Amino acid sequence: MTNVEEKQLRNGLFNATKAGYKVLSSGGSALDAVEAAVRSLEDNPLFNAGKGAVFNIDGANQLEASIMNGQDGSAGAATLLTTVKNPVTLARKVMESNRHVFMCGPGAEFYAKNQGLDIVDTSYFWTKHRWEQHERGFFNANKVELLVGECYESSHSQKPGKSDSGDYSHFPMGTVGAVAIDAWGNLAAATSTGGMSNKWNGRIGDTPIIGAGTWADGSIAVSGTGTGEYFIRQGTSRYIASRVNLLKEKARIASAMAIAEMKKMGGDGGVICIDSSGRFSMTFCSEGMYRGYCSEKSNHIPVVAIFKDEKIASGDNHITI
Repeated sequence: MTNVEEKQLRNGLFNATKAGYKVLSSGGSALDAVEAAVRSLEDNPLFNAGKGAVFNIDGANQLEASIMNGQDGSAGAATLLTTVKNPVTLARKVMESNRHVFMCGPGAEFYAKNQGLDIVDTSYFWTKHRWEQHERGFFNANKVELLVGECYESSHSQKPGKSDSGDYSHFPMGTVGAVAIDAWGNLAAATSTGGMSNKWNGRIGDTPIIGAGTWADGSIAVSGTGTGEYFIRQGTSRYIASRVNLLKEKARIASAMAIAEMKKMGGDGGVICIDSSGRFSMTFCSEGMYRGYCSEKSNHIPVVAIFKDEKIASGDNHITI
């Protein structure tokens, strides 16, 4: 990436971390903090959530998010969204309805509109770098060439391939998330994404699935990013919580075990987690993970990192198998 792009990405991480920590330092709840941090990333076109979401195989944006309150175990999630500006806020509205946990598609968007959330035209989510990632992946998808050829012609009026296809592979392609502990010791986690670039229409990843991409209880809060299918199979976030609660492992050890096992299965990615003592971990098995934290340990100033050789905290682990 260029120096300018790297600076923009680091600033995005810094601002999101700052937004969440501002809530905590003002006496707000962990739940409010994770929502604020994730909303900041959803509004940033550089990250794969909200405004910066990737396109599916039909050239459309389908978003999803979830949130969980460790204080009482309440949770909310939404998926297959196309017009909700901030999916994480819809997930929280679903949670606070005290009736359902998981909603999808038109029904979820109808609920969002009735709740007064920001509804946007689908064009709001269009970004040049994501579109070019879509085009490049579309033409490289030889195994589904017949399927996507039909889908593409039915979904677009213009032929692809006309744009200046720069290399945007360094832009975040995974999931955004946040975990927090507040002054009362309550934990919360939130996760949001646009999913995989060129995913099948209707594909649902781990992000909106409680226990896969998101989990929070009285002991630990977890948010994951990576190959969603493997997070679902493993039930990664709940698996980490179970190791902490049942085996009494530290968050750093539990998350390392989960990611190492997932990599052996064929997946990749990482998790951020924090326990009830304020110990946190940022663990991943990829070449890097866009990450940051803010606490008294960092003198209340956000600290961010991208690459695997940037060890920004004692709980920052790169897993090699």
